[in-house]
Amino acid sequence: MSKLFGYLLSPVFYIFFGLVLCIFHPIQWICYKLFGYKAHKTSVDILNFFLTYCQLFLLNTITFKNDYNLPTDRPIIFAANHQSMYDIPALIWFLRKHSAKFISKIELTKGIPSISINLRLGGGANINRKDNKQAISEIIKLGRRMKENNWSTVIFPEGTRAKDGQVKPFQFGGIATLLKAVPNALVVPVAIENSWKIVRFGVFPLTAGNALKWTVLKPIEPGVKTPNEITLEAETEIRKVLGQEVLL
Repeated sequence: MSKLFGYLLSPVFYIFFGLVLCIFHPIQWICYKLFGYKAHKTSVDILNFFLTYCQLFLLNTITFKNDYNLPTDRPIIFAANHQSMYDIPALIWFLRKHSAKFISKIELTKGIPSISINLRLGGGANINRKDNKQAISEIIKLGRRMKENNWSTVIFPEGTRAKDGQVKPFQFGGIATLLKAVPNALVVPVAIENSWKIVRFGVFPLTAGNALKWTVLKPIEPGVKTPNEITLEAETEIRKVLGQEVLL
């Protein structure tokens, strides 16, 4: 039934999703050129509000749970599992007061309305996965911007999307590099549920009637813990929320 509704509703979703991207592309440019970073960020926040709630056209529900009073006066590294591209708009919207940035493939900085311009102007790290030296350098620069501006970063330690929803082992390199540049950052795990189901059949049809959920978990103070220990703790807590086997 979810697939059947997907055939009917996917075109509607894509029309509105694409329309939002096209409308906000010039808006972002104008905000940045005429009013600067803060205006640009506001336009990006509003863009991602609409992108997030475009899911309603697929009859998908959206739940974001955060029981923690996270600080806004220190950088945060949000470590999340990754299931689909639809994970990202909600993270930007619901974490907007933390100015969350992303580590993205450099290929995405061209050719995609709204998304590419945001990646170029928004202050995140755009990395070349084939050039390890460049990637590390960009992540370190991002860490410095986090430290200077009290920005936060969302990182997907799996390194790729889990297309079946099963969490892949987390890699600690990204968190280690960021903590080296901004050692006072708080690490906060985020568990993402069911967004993989949207694209279980690929780009068409998207599936309908999914309960999409983002859950902010207990913050981890780096302290004397190693990046490896921090990363494993984040992965373990996410697995518990998703009801998946905890790796020892």
